[in-house]
Amino acid sequence: MAITLRSSREIDMLRKAGSVVAKVLSKLKESAKPGVSTGQLDAMAAEMTLEAGAIPLFKGVPCPYKSYPFPGVICASVNEQLVHGIPSKKVILHEGDILSVDFGVKLDGYCGDAAFTVGVGRITPDRQRLLDVTQEMLAIAVAMMAPGVLWSTIAAAMEDCCRKAGFSVVKDYVGHGIGTEMHEDPKVPNFVSRELLNNDILLKEGMVLAVEPMVNMGRPQVRTLADGWTVVTRDKKCSAHYEHTIAVVKDGSRVLTVE
Repeated sequence: MAITLRSSREIDMLRKAGSVVAKVLSKLKESAKPGVSTGQLDAMAAEMTLEAGAIPLFKGVPCPYKSYPFPGVICASVNEQLVHGIPSKKVILHEGDILSVDFGVKLDGYCGDAAFTVGVGRITPDRQRLLDVTQEMLAIAVAMMAPGVLWSTIAAAMEDCCRKAGFSVVKDYVGHGIGTEMHEDPKVPNFVSRELLNNDILLKEGMVLAVEPMVNMGRPQVRTLADGWTVVTRDKKCSAHYEHTIAVVKDGSRVLTVE
């Protein structure tokens, strides 16, 4: 792994990109109501990104399975969709749905990446609990990240939080380093594996990680739909996804994707 340590100046640049991401996601969360399409949310994000002078990270990313690149500015995933849902005017949000939005930008050469899951109108208590537990896992990571801490210690605490709630951590997708590119070393899992223990990550001041717990209400297995992008749970139960871009700083961690 070639993990780049960022200077305080670079972390400030990453924070500026993160601030754009946070403002857009705040607007989208507020706008995710019954009757609104994910295509409308994508258009909002595109307009705000342009106004901020930033470049959307996701639009145009090549698809590993199909010939066409990702068409949206945001990933908009509904209910059993885990990640990479394609925004569309045809996908209308309904009362009781849960919506996961993933969004990133590059501003002045530095990237920000974050995600949230929100209930559309009133949602069932079990869906709300899924959201709460996934968000708690991200909060655990933020609280524990500091120089000298092994990532496996944090991943174990995140996984334990999920398991105690009776949910499943998705193992097919993980977080990542981030900086001047959206995906950099290292890979940042939300669970402990033999691979992680053999190649553990000792956190150091200047590391910047996109930490993104993904949790299924049912089993952890997922699959990709025929569109080549949308990832769904195999058992068709709901999934939740939260993410922040987080810097390791001298006295702990600093969340960069905030307004």
